[in-house]
Amino acid sequence: MSSNNKKPVLITGASRGIGAAIAEAFAKEGYPLYLCCKNSFDKLEALSTELSNKYSISCTAFSCDVGNEKDVIEIFDKMKCSHIGVPTIIINNAGVAHYGLITDMTSEEWRSLMSVNLDSLFYVCKNAVPFMLQNGGGRILNISSVWGNVGASCEVAYSASKGGVNSFTKALAKELAPSHIPVNAIACGMVNTEMNSSHLSEDEINEIAADIPADRICEPWEVAALALKLIDAPDYLTGQIITMDGGWI
Repeated sequence: MSSNNKKPVLITGASRGIGAAIAEAFAKEGYPLYLCCKNSFDKLEALSTELSNKYSISCTAFSCDVGNEKDVIEIFDKMKCSHIGVPTIIINNAGVAHYGLITDMTSEEWRSLMSVNLDSLFYVCKNAVPFMLQNGGGRILNISSVWGNVGASCEVAYSASKGGVNSFTKALAKELAPSHIPVNAIACGMVNTEMNSSHLSEDEINEIAADIPADRICEPWEVAALALKLIDAPDYLTGQIITMDGGWI
């Protein structure tokens, strides 16, 4: 395994899409990784093994529902015992979507979405920040959405959760700035992920792309490239919601 000075990174929702792309980008740069997901754990384990072998890094996969506080505490307990230690770089990427009228959404669906998209940030950051303070600093990056900026029809719950992510980011950034822990977010536009393709037809995605000045949707690796730059940015860059949408919204 690599013996570089890179700090360990935790990436939530890393089995596919943006999370998997971020994992690959950081692995390529030599960061030791902790990856977690709630579903598709077989995929996550395969990705973890691939990245470890390909880039000679330490990469550990956890099955974890980050919307459940008990699960989050358990993985932090496991990371404390790891030879690479607790992560001081956190990328909160886990998220789920819900499409449909608010009148058709059940309270259980609302609560489930909020637990993954918003509660998870509280649970993860609450457990991570004490170790960042002990280590003299750290980094937190949250993956948000343009719908958190402006809202989307038939995506009320998702928009509300991502609006919460944006406010969480700005507020925590103010709280942690004196401790040299920048907190930022990337508000993504339409990204080429399974989450989007499972809810939208190819024609619908093409229609959206036609409305984007860049004339295409974003690729996951592009979000990953920006994530790397933000983790390496000066500490003074904090509390920012950086929109990456090809000029769309």
